[in-house]
Amino acid sequence: MPAELDYSFSAMGSDIRLLIGPPLMSSAPAPLAAADREKAFVLDFAERLSRFRPDSELTALNESPAHRVPAGELLRLAVRAGVWAARRSDGLVDPTLVRALERVGYDHSLQGAVPASLSDAVASAPARWPARPHPAAAWRGVLIDDEAGYVERPPGLAIDTGGTGKGLCADMVARHLWVYTRYAVDCGGDIAVGGVGAQLNPYMVEVEHPITGRSLGAVAVSQGGVATSGLNVRIWRRTDGSFAHHLLDPSTGEPVWSGLVGATALGATAVEAETLSKMALLLGPDGAREVLDDRGGVIIHDDGTAEVIGSVSGSINQLALAA
Repeated sequence: MPAELDYSFSAMGSDIRLLIGPPLMSSAPAPLAAADREKAFVLDFAERLSRFRPDSELTALNESPAHRVPAGELLRLAVRAGVWAARRSDGLVDPTLVRALERVGYDHSLQGAVPASLSDAVASAPARWPARPHPAAAWRGVLIDDEAGYVERPPGLAIDTGGTGKGLCADMVARHLWVYTRYAVDCGGDIAVGGVGAQLNPYMVEVEHPITGRSLGAVAVSQGGVATSGLNVRIWRRTDGSFAHHLLDPSTGEPVWSGLVGATALGATAVEAETLSKMALLLGPDGAREVLDDRGGVIIHDDGTAEVIGSVSGSINQLALAA
């Protein structure tokens, strides 16, 4: 059997990896040609939806004083994914927290920045408490009109597509690769898997410990999505000496300290997996167990202990691995 193509590049402040098996039909492009095509798609996706680029479509939406703003198909898809995640999570995964993210220090790209110490952050974090939705639920005021090509939202309400963007990108690339025997698309930890070959021989997706950086083992994925949310990648020290990260409690606009530092979730799609992993981390241990029980997942507690939730194929070390 021909070897599977393993193709990597950087985009969206993350490592992107494509695994593509042999084509199912002779008319399909060779895996390398398909990978080059998808790289161009991902780079374009990232440029058009970055809130840090002044010329992006997302920036144009957020800076428009109008209530009803023209929006291309990709932007509408991204906004819809964010609203879907908010609805699925009852407002916990909220795409309207841009101003809160800016206030805590995430007002510029952190690509290339060295993260602060998660161990130090956990040691000095405030009392653990699960996140709650914001009572105003501003995301409910975001509407997408596909027929006319518009996004509607109250003027001044900024939208962040980053909460679901990598999952959406992985799902879109995966749909482009349906003509291959098997494929996996990893967009910075949000992974979409498919193909008959993957059902016969599942991909083993490693789970990294967010504190130690060591592998906890792997979960088997034959189709759908798997995603990991952790506090270790985007964490920094504020000018007052406190630590901040990018996962906010919508009710306070402050970084959440729920008792968990990482969560991996399985889902029907990468967007769903990404949403479930964020819900789990935001809710803390008790809420995470409820959220992940149906499809399965892994949570990492503050003390470094890993816990497998639901039915997960593979092998995960559940010992306390924190330094």
